Amino acid sequence: MSAHCQLTGAQPGFGNTISHSHRRTSRRFDPNIQRKRYWLPAEGRHVRLTLSARAIKIVDVIGVEAAVARIRARGVKV
Repeated sequence: MSAHCQLTGAQPGFGNTISHSHRRTSRRFDPNIQRKRYWLPAEGRHVRLTLSARAIKIVDVIGVEAAVARIRARGVKV
């Protein structure tokens, strides 16, 4: 599963880990990605979405149908 949110588009950020001696090594900052299943009443079926923790809160506020509409507007198949 890639670290990519379907709703917000959050992706990994990249940076450096800096040691005590100030040597730098590459690292990834991954978003908190979860797979969550929602009931979509308009279609009479469940949809499984790959969302960040922040996007799960957004779905709680705007609702599943509006969230799926936003995801489809981004061109992602649900």
